Amino acid sequence: MPNLLSMNGLSNEQIMHLLKRAAQFEHGEQASLEGAVVNLFFEPSTRTKMSFEMAEQRLGLSVLPFETAFSSILKGETLYDTVKTMEAIGVKAVIIRHEEEEYYQQLEGCKVAIINGGDGSGQHPTQSLLDIYTIHQEFGRIEGLHVTIVGDIAHSRVAKSNAAALEQLGANVSFVCPAEWSGDYETTDELDSLLGETDVVMMLRVQHERHAVSALFSKERYHKEFGLTEARERKMKKSAIIMHPAPINRGVEIADSLVECERSRIFKQMANGVFVRMAVLEYAMKGRD
Repeated sequence: MPNLLSMNGLSNEQIMHLLKRAAQFEHGEQASLEGAVVNLFFEPSTRTKMSFEMAEQRLGLSVLPFETAFSSILKGETLYDTVKTMEAIGVKAVIIRHEEEEYYQQLEGCKVAIINGGDGSGQHPTQSLLDIYTIHQEFGRIEGLHVTIVGDIAHSRVAKSNAAALEQLGANVSFVCPAEWSGDYETTDELDSLLGETDVVMMLRVQHERHAVSALFSKERYHKEFGLTEARERKMKKSAIIMHPAPINRGVEIADSLVECERSRIFKQMANGVFVRMAVLEYAMKGRD
């Protein structure tokens, strides 16, 4: 069974296959999978965890409950031994979110299918796939589009996953952030100059839990310098859309009034996450027919 650990491991053909399958699920096609899955979430999550659970239920899978607060992790059990335990009792796939970057390297030798639900500041492949699906749904293509990603690039697994995949599919990707948050990417702090030529403005959450944001900016200053304000929205191309992986810090990354505006696809991204994760689960558990 194939794992999904990173967008770097997917070919364009594989990405488009998953998008096509997600579209079929969105338009009413049904599928049934046999077996049990476990969602091993060691970091807080609402959208990813719940949309995986919805996808699993729609596919007819048995979902075994797992709570880290009541698991042997607290007794010192390793992640490897936890996953091997799931494998031993007959689980077919595990979805893991973990604070350790590339945690999956320690799981070599596990036969159960592993789907990465987010690893530290590393990768978030299913979020990237649902983002790409949303963009493709809007424009009918990825190649030639200009996507501007704004926010904490260095710490964002969403930015890293999307940057690799979008560029591989032929999009032009720009990065906007304070210089301190550039990481390994070439960035600019001039958002306004890009708005008139950008097809997709993708805002990122300010990750308070990963660093001391206040050392750089107050919420008000960040919104003024890097947030999507109402004034900036008016500078966008007529056909351009707004995206955000959520959770949203309203009034920080994006003005509250824009979260559900006509341009916004934020809640559409969330809806699309169910269909994309159905496609990923099917692929992981059955392979490509």
